[in-house]
Amino acid sequence: MNFWLMLQGFGLGASMIIPIGAQNAYVLNQGIKRHHHLTTATICSVLDTLFISLGIFGGGALLAKNETLLLLVTLGGIAFLTFYGGLSLKSALFPTESHLAQSPSLSGRKAVIIGALAVTVLNPHLYLDTVVILGSIGGQFSGSDRLAFAIGTIAASFTWFFALSIAAAKLAPTLSKPRVKQGIDLAVAIMMFVIALMLAKELLK
Repeated sequence: MNFWLMLQGFGLGASMIIPIGAQNAYVLNQGIKRHHHLTTATICSVLDTLFISLGIFGGGALLAKNETLLLLVTLGGIAFLTFYGGLSLKSALFPTESHLAQSPSLSGRKAVIIGALAVTVLNPHLYLDTVVILGSIGGQFSGSDRLAFAIGTIAASFTWFFALSIAAAKLAPTLSKPRVKQGIDLAVAIMMFVIALMLAKELLK
């Protein structure tokens, strides 16, 4: 198997996955709260694996041409990002009253899994970056070379999400301090609102 192509896939995969803010913010928050953070990292990594494989092994072009599907995903993404951003903003402004970190109904395993699914599936940037772009690059290879490239990109996803999740959990005592947590929640809220606004602008073009 071509190690160079695997390394190339790792680098390109990391460059596409790391900037996807919604996923990273969610994984970071779950890590800080230590609420099923490894489950969150696993779900995001497995879903990335699915979408990367779909793109590299033939589904990228199909998705890129399906404007209706992309529109639905974009609308769902705007709604979810706005909702999650609102929760983060509430947590930043009213830390003692916020239910985001305290309510069992929002921090149980089922809710965490649903959140991880939503922040991944309802993220149009993920489809465009992992499925369309990585898919178009990986689709240029064939046989074992294509497999090596795919393994590299998938490895980047697992490495990043688990590193982010574990690091956040390790640094939780510091990151959970009221002022620091407020700053993180505010940054997450701004990030979510900005991404939602960017998606809305794309629809109006």
